[in-house]
Amino acid sequence: MADPEQETLAVGRIVRPHGVRGELVVEVLTDSPELRFAPGSVLGTQRRGKGRGQNLTVAAARPHAGRLLLRAEGVDGREAAEDLRGVTLTVTADVLEPTDDPDEFHDHELVGLRAVQVSGEEVGEVSDVVHTPAGELLALRTADDREVLVPFVAEIVPEIDLAAGKLVIDPPEGLLDE
Repeated sequence: MADPEQETLAVGRIVRPHGVRGELVVEVLTDSPELRFAPGSVLGTQRRGKGRGQNLTVAAARPHAGRLLLRAEGVDGREAAEDLRGVTLTVTADVLEPTDDPDEFHDHELVGLRAVQVSGEEVGEVSDVVHTPAGELLALRTADDREVLVPFVAEIVPEIDLAAGKLVIDPPEGLLDE
């Protein structure tokens, strides 16, 4: 298992099993699927709220209907594949190539940033990046210990300053309400 202190990045989400031999339908969350899902690659697994699980070694991967069909060593049969439904597949941050795009961020770069509104009012801190079929959400832990999910889109998160350790949000009315 990976070092528990090592930062991770989500590269895929297991949507469901495919067939009876243990193949997995994966929603790709990376710009480099050819690197992340190459045979022999080791991927971490994580369930929201439950932390890290077993590592999976990629046996084979192929495109299928806009997603990826993945075969992992030791996942034999539909029941074993079904047990992995909803699991996020991760890689450790040390295997990531630096990005040249100023508007692209790895999850581990966002977690821990202070979130402030355009007005300067403190909102809280980014505690997680949640990957959903509809897009990414920033989980913010507010000063009063609530979790608020903020869509990670330029209209709502117009500014990210990694050097200053903060991001600016411009939430629509009601987004931050209890």
